[in-house]
Amino acid sequence: MTHETVFLFDVDNTLLDNDRIHDDLDEHFRAAHGARARDRYWEIFDKLRDELGYVDYFGSLERYRLEAMCDPGVLRTSNWLIDYPFADRLYPGALDAVNHVRRWGPVVILSDGDAVFQPRKVERSGLWRVFEGHVLIYVHKEAALDDVARRYPAGHYVVIDDKLWILDAIKQSWGSRVTTVFARQGHYAADPDVLAKYPHGEIEVSHIADLVGHDFSDSARQR
Repeated sequence: MTHETVFLFDVDNTLLDNDRIHDDLDEHFRAAHGARARDRYWEIFDKLRDELGYVDYFGSLERYRLEAMCDPGVLRTSNWLIDYPFADRLYPGALDAVNHVRRWGPVVILSDGDAVFQPRKVERSGLWRVFEGHVLIYVHKEAALDDVARRYPAGHYVVIDDKLWILDAIKQSWGSRVTTVFARQGHYAADPDVLAKYPHGEIEVSHIADLVGHDFSDSARQR
């Protein structure tokens, strides 16, 4: 079935305050293992992100564990992370925004991430249920647009994301076939270098909740 419009929502710092999750983990690691161990974890985290091209919280924790095998507290930190109350970190009005755009077409999560923590985050936050199982998670989603279009064929797409380089890459690939929405939330969206380097999207919202003020009828008519 080909839809007139499909809405593709990012997760981290678009629907979910991932910066807050990061800060909570930072504080937990410091309290449970000490500042030195916390700093080492983030060093491993940054190195692994450079290797993989995406963040891997559990992969970083596993690598840290190899250096701290005699610290049983690492196992508790693993449980803390997997049981984190992600639903408490949904941005105010995020679900209202998702429900608002449903009148013009189906909604789909389009996210980057690993195969363990990212699906868990989507499930525990309640987003998997809200999106009725329409969840796509790739290593680099901007490189998987052919698969996205195959799974959710549409005359037009609306992509909502906080990362301008991803919006730009998708626009470069899909052109007039897509409307880009820049959710100006989180540390990437406030990075002056990023803001100076990339166009800001065809629609810009300061908060995801502001999406309820937009009428996507024109987007729905673009074929």
